[in-house]
Amino acid sequence: LTVSVSVEQESTKSAKSSTKNSNASSVKDAASENSDEVMCPNVECGVVFECQQQQSGSKRPSNSTPPPTQLNKIKYSGGPQLVKKERRQSSSRFSLTKNRELQKLPALKDAPPIDREELFVQKLRQCCVLFDFVSDPLSDLKYKEVKRAGLNEMVEYITHNSDVVTESIYPEAVIMFSVNLFRTLPPSSNPTGAEFDPEEDEPTLEAAWPHLQLVYEFFLRFLESPDFQPNIAKKYIDQKFVLSLLELFDSEDPRERDFLKTILHRIYGKFLGLRAYIRRQINNIFYRFIYETEHHNGIAELLEILGSIINGFALPLKEEHKMFLIRVLLPLHKVKSLSVYHPQLAYCVVQFLEKDSSLTEPVIMGLLKFWPKTHSPKEVMFLNELEEILDVIEPSEFVKVQEPLFRQLAKCVSSPHFQVAERALYYWNNEYIMSLISDNAAKILPIMFPALYKNSKSHWNKTIHGLIYNALKLFMEMNQKLFDDCTQQYKAEKQKEKYKLKEREEVWYKIEELARQNPQVVLWLVVSVSDW
Repeated sequence: LTVSVSVEQESTKSAKSSTKNSNASSVKDAASENSDEVMCPNVECGVVFECQQQQSGSKRPSNSTPPPTQLNKIKYSGGPQLVKKERRQSSSRFSLTKNRELQKLPALKDAPPIDREELFVQKLRQCCVLFDFVSDPLSDLKYKEVKRAGLNEMVEYITHNSDVVTESIYPEAVIMFSVNLFRTLPPSSNPTGAEFDPEEDEPTLEAAWPHLQLVYEFFLRFLESPDFQPNIAKKYIDQKFVLSLLELFDSEDPRERDFLKTILHRIYGKFLGLRAYIRRQINNIFYRFIYETEHHNGIAELLEILGSIINGFALPLKEEHKMFLIRVLLPLHKVKSLSVYHPQLAYCVVQFLEKDSSLTEPVIMGLLKFWPKTHSPKEVMFLNELEEILDVIEPSEFVKVQEPLFRQLAKCVSSPHFQVAERALYYWNNEYIMSLISDNAAKILPIMFPALYKNSKSHWNKTIHGLIYNALKLFMEMNQKLFDDCTQQYKAEKQKEKYKLKEREEVWYKIEELARQNPQVVLWLVVSVSDW
C-alpha cells in the first residue's frame, strides 16, 4: 500500500511538471501555409488562444477566445474548491498483457549515443505492456513503476534532446500510443439520467490514468518535436488512426478529453491530407448526437477545436463550411444537454458571422426556430448567444431580421420567469444594440411598446419594473413623438378590447336568458354567435 501511494504521488508530480513544459512549448504549423485554412498555432493542452488574424471594425468586438471546457474551468478558476460528491472511478476494457514482468532498462542519458536509438525503441515496446488498475490495483506494483518511470524518462528525453525522432521511432511511437489508448470505453455511468453538471457533479475518472497521462504527454511531445516530419508520419497516422482517436472523445474523464483536444488539433495542423476527413468525421459525431443518441461526453472539446479551425477559414467561405453552420451547428441548439457545450457552440457561430455577415439572417432565423418554449434556463442561454451575435451584426443585416427578432424579445420581456425577462431587458444596456434600435425605432418601438407598458405594471418582480422603466425612458428619449403615438395607439387598442369584451358578455347574457325561456333554441344561437 505504501508503494502504491508513493507511485501515485510521483506520478502526480511528474504530470504537473510535464504539463508545465507542454504549456511552455510552441508549435509552428508550417503546413497550413499551402491550405485554404490558417490554423491558430497557439493551442495548448489547456486553452485555445486567439488567432492573430482578427478583423477590425467599428462594432463592439466579440470574445475571440473560445470559452474554457470543463477541465479548463477547474484549472484556471482559482479560489477554494467546492465540496463535491465522492469521486467515481471507472476503467476501460483493456486487453491485459499476459507476461507483465518488466526488466528495468538502462537510462537513455547514460547509454552511448550509438545505442540510444535501439534503447529508445526497446523502451517504447516495453511500454506496450498493459496492467490491471481496477480488479487488482495493488498487483504488479514493481512493474507498474518500471513502466511509469520509462514513460517519464521518454517524455523528458524527447522534450530536451534534438535528433531523437528518427524514422524507426515513428511506427514504434504510434503503436505504443495505439496499444495503450485505443480501447473500448466503459458504459456511461448515467446513460439515461439527468444531464451532467460540471459545477455540481464529480466526473468519472479513468483508473489507469497514472499510465495513460504519461502516454498522452509523450505523444503530444512527439507531435510537437522540431524533428517531427509529417511526410514520414503520415504512413502511420492515417484515417483509421484518426477515427480511433475521435472515438476516445466520448471518455467521461475530462483530463483525457483535454489531451485529445490538443493532440487532434496538432494532427489537423500538420496533416493537410487528413483535414477534410477529420471535419467529416466530427460532423458524423454531431449528427449521431443530434438525431440519435443525444449523449456524448466530448461535444464541448470538439466544438473548441472547430472554433480554432473556423477562425482560420479562408475567405470567401466554401459552401461546405456554410452547410456545416446551417445543418450542424444550428441544430445543436435543440439538444436538451445544451448547457454542457453552449459557450463553445456560441463561439463557433459568432466566428462564422465575423467571417461572412451574409450568414446573419439564416443564423438568427434558425435560433428563433429552435427557441425554447418551456425551458427557461435554456432560453437565457439563447438570449446570451443572441446578444453576442448582435454585437457583431452589420446594420444592413440587422434590418432584415429586426421584426421577428424583437417579436421574440417582446415575448421574453413578458415572461413570468424573471431571469428570462431580466436577461432580455439587459439588451438596453448594450450601446451597440441601442444604436441599432435607435436607427430603426419606427419599426421596433411599436413591437416592443405593448409588452413593456403592460409589464411595467403587471409583472410580479420589482427588479423587472425598474428595467422596463429604463427601457421605456430610453425609447422616449429616442423619439418623443413616436413614443406618444405608440402610447395613444396602445390605449386605443385597450379601449377596443374592453368594448369587445363588453359586447361578448352582453351576447352571452342574452343567450343565458333565452336558454331559460326556450332551451331548444340555444344550440342554433351558439352556432350563430361563434360565426359572429
